[in-house]
Formats: sequence, C-alpha cells, structure tokens
Amino acid sequence: MNKNNQTISLLTPPACTPDYKILSDASIHDLGLDYICAQITEKKSEQTLFLSILSKMTENPAVTQYRSDVFSDIYQNKAMRDEMLCILDKINFLRDYGSVGRTYEESAGIWDLLHRLDELKDYIQCVEAIFRSLSNASVHSEGLLCLQEYIDDLYHDNGFSELRKDIEALRATTSDLRSVTLGINLNERFEADGIGLISINNKYFTKSNIISDFCEKISMKEAVKSETVWKDEYKYHPFAAETSKKQDLISRRGIALIPDGDMMEDMPRYMNRIATQMLSTVVKKLKNTLDQYVSVTITDITDLIPEFIYYVRFAEYIGKLSSRGLHFCKGTLAAEGAEERTMCAKAFYNLKLAAVTAVKQETIVSNDLDFDREHLVYVLTGANRGGKTTATQAVGLLFVLAQGGIYVPAETFSFQPADCIYTHFPADEDKTMDLGRLGEECRRFRQIYSDSTRNSLLLLNETFSTTSFEEGYFIAKDAVRAILEKGARTIYNTHMHKLAYDLEELNRCYQDVKAVSLIVKAEGGKRSFQIAIAPPEGMSYAGDIARKYGVTYEMLVGSPHPSDEGRDDLSV
Repeated sequence: MNKNNQTISLLTPPACTPDYKILSDASIHDLGLDYICAQITEKKSEQTLFLSILSKMTENPAVTQYRSDVFSDIYQNKAMRDEMLCILDKINFLRDYGSVGRTYEESAGIWDLLHRLDELKDYIQCVEAIFRSLSNASVHSEGLLCLQEYIDDLYHDNGFSELRKDIEALRATTSDLRSVTLGINLNERFEADGIGLISINNKYFTKSNIISDFCEKISMKEAVKSETVWKDEYKYHPFAAETSKKQDLISRRGIALIPDGDMMEDMPRYMNRIATQMLSTVVKKLKNTLDQYVSVTITDITDLIPEFIYYVRFAEYIGKLSSRGLHFCKGTLAAEGAEERTMCAKAFYNLKLAAVTAVKQETIVSNDLDFDREHLVYVLTGANRGGKTTATQAVGLLFVLAQGGIYVPAETFSFQPADCIYTHFPADEDKTMDLGRLGEECRRFRQIYSDSTRNSLLLLNETFSTTSFEEGYFIAKDAVRAILEKGARTIYNTHMHKLAYDLEELNRCYQDVKAVSLIVKAEGGKRSFQIAIAPPEGMSYAGDIARKYGVTYEMLVGSPHPSDEGRDDLSV
C-alpha cells in the first residue's frame, strides 16, 4: 500500500476501477494470442499470466494510457529491465515459497524463526535494490513514478530502518550459532529418555574433541564411563558419516537415539524440538523482534511481480523483433473531440505472421486502415489464401496489444479502445455435431451480437459460408444490417462478393454509419496481400486465373462460342 492507502498496480491507475470484459478462449485462439505468448516465453505459467492480462479488456482510455506509458518506460530502460529481472526472481521465490507474509504460530521453533529471519533479510535487500534501480532510471510514467515514491517512502521510513538494524543485530547474534552439545541419558533398553544442553558453540564439530565412535565404545566394557565429565579423548562422529554397516550394527543392538522413523529423516524435526527448548534465550529474542514487524510483509511488492514480468518479457520480445528491422509504435488515444469508434492504422502488419515466418520488415506486406462513421463496417473480399484472415486478425491484435500497453506492429496507430473483441471464425468439426455447421454458426453469431455493444470490435471470418450461396447470402445480409443498426466496428471477410456489391443498398437505411467494400487486391492473377477500399474484383480475379491456366472457352476450344460474341473478358 502507498501512503494514501491505495494498492499500487502497474496495470491500473490509482483510484481507477474499470469495468472489464473478458476475451473468450475462442477469440484468444482466433487472434493467435496463445501462439504469440508461446513465442515470448516457454514458461506455461507466464503464458497463462500474459493471456489473463491481455484478455481483460476495457474501453476506459485512462487504463490504455497508463499501461502504454509504463511499457514505454520499461522498454526504453534496458539496464533497469536487466536489474529488475534479477531482483524479481528473488522476490518471486519469496512470494511462492517464503513465509514472511504469513502468520507464524507461537510454537514456531528455532529453525522456523531463523528461516524467517533470512527471508526478512532478503526482503530488505530487494527493497534496497528496487530503490537503487528506480532511482538510477529515467522514468516518466505515472505507474513507475508512483512505485518510485512508494519505494522511496519505504526505504526512508523509520520502521524499515529499525527493521534493518534489528535484523542485522539478530543475524550477528545468530550467526555465532554453529553447533550445540547435548547429553543423552539412556534407559535399560538403550533408548534415549533424557537429553540436556551442555554447551552452545560458535564452531562446527569436527571428528575430534567430542565423542569417538559410539558403536565401538559401547561394545567394549572399559569404554563405558562411570562419570559424565567430558574429557579430551571423546570424539565426534556425525550421523551423516555413518556407513550402512554401522547403521545395521546400531539397529541390531536396539540402540535408539531418536524417536520412531528413519534416523536421518527424523533428525531435523527432533533436533528442532530439542534446540527450541534449550535455546530459549535466542528464541525469545527472535520472537520479540519478529513480533514488532509482524505487519511488515512483501505482499505489496510481490503483487507487482507478474505485472513487471508481463512488461519486461514483451519489451524483450519487441526488442528482438525490432533488431530484425520490424517496426513498432506506441498506440495513442484518438485526439479529444474525434469521432466515436475511430481507428487510424498506418503500415500495420500481423504480429503472428511475423512470429511464424521470422521474416524481415522488407518482406512483410503492410497495410493502412481507418474506422470512422463512413467506414464503420468493412466487407472484405478476395481470393482464397489471399490474406483476408491475416488482415482481419492483424486488426484485432492491434487493439489487444495497444490496450494492454504493448507497442503495436505499425508505423502509427491511434484509436479509441474497444470494450471487447468478438470473433466468429470457422469452428472445429467436433463442435458442430449437434447443430450442424450452419446451426452452430447462427447460434454463435446470435450470442456475439447479444454480448457486443457499439463500442465493441467484431471480426467475422467466412461467417455463414457453410451452406449454399443463396442461403448464406440471405443470412449474411441480415447480419450486416443488424451490425449497422448497432454501430459496432466490424470486419467481415467473406467469399460472398454479392454481399459487398449490395452494400450501397444497405447503406440507404442508415444516415450516420456506412459499410464499405474492402478487397485484397490481385494483380495479374497474383496475390498481393494488399487491401484497399474498392468494389469486389472476384470475377475479374477468376478471369485472370482462367487465362493464366488456359481454361477460358477460347483457350480451350480455340474459337469463340457464339454466345460470347462481343464479350471482352470474363470480368464483365
């Protein structure tokens, strides 16, 4: 918590409670987000983390601005990124396996307390390292400036200063604890029935000066002493050095120095109870000190770890792609007073395609596209495998990345955030068994339309294409009319060129918004992967292909058909 008692986050501005909508698993897959995250990190836990952040979408522009500013700071300060990664690894370990932030029981033993003491020492070192890292970096974002202020306050706070001094003093005391000397009383069955503390030592025992080989001593009558005064001839024989032969000997003679169970497995727990009872002074001092700082946890800082990892991993990945010549830019919010639901993307490309092909910028086809009232719904047509799906997916990725604060694959990108993205891509065969392909498509579209708002982004890929052209066209035309009625930004890529031809008729019903025809251009029968606002050219493209492969009527039979007289080409 910061001094205003507000939780620090690098994803959400202070005092901001945005409404989030969650991308569906189908949309995550349709956009290729799962594939992209897998390219960024091999760790499944981090992939899940990134998807959970990116899939939470809000149209609140303050969130987009806040995140993009934080990412810019982290991306532009590589030295800070490297240093923070080292720090975060340690804090992450403390969060997952540590006990600093947990309540310890009154019966906690000496080893538990010493372990807790070490964790507090690590916590102090992490705070100090974060303080140095942020102090040395040039940051401008609200998120990192708030964190910088919080760490600065914590670093200079009297409570933290006292904690640091007390921990150092305790460690100076406990660091002298290296061994304890115990006396063990035996009953007639050679079982331990009493243990007493003889001394606390500041050195480890060695193979001399304490007890010689116990097994050998008790096997010789003269080796059993009649007194308990320690003399120089006693030697120390550690359990860790026991050979299996000597352990078998102990077992056969019925000697039990520790409770039931395997000797080496039970020894730490058994010794913990003994040491805790006998080192009462040290334990009491440890507990008294830790009681003073029971409220000091690393929770606030460890909660930031996933957010830092999210930004750092993406920054490293974008940096790697940039080194190949791929261009990225910071997404910017549309200017104040701009039209609703706008977007202006210049020279954008599909990040998944770049990741899949590992290409360089000069081999990537980039495109421009705008959303505004006159271009709110695009019906995208073109040849199969001409790039319709790639372009549709790329637009969705622009929104997801920009709203997640990440630089986008474009030269410039300004927009008004979408409250969510809804995709309608072809479903797997096994998901259509009950309703059939068309029934399943209709059910999914109905749900998408119901869930979306005028501030959503709809991406439709060959929707209603699993039936005959006549039936599909009839349903698709009504769907586009309904989308225009709602006023949501939409790209509908389809092979139904007639739908694009009839947009003028549909537009007559609406004054404020328009649907337009968008095509993937073909030049001489070749796919260009360039998109442009233009009437459909499907028949023209078919003519080019027919001529290329020699299947026009004239080329097949060598003479014109009587019905073709006066016809110049197949595009008419």
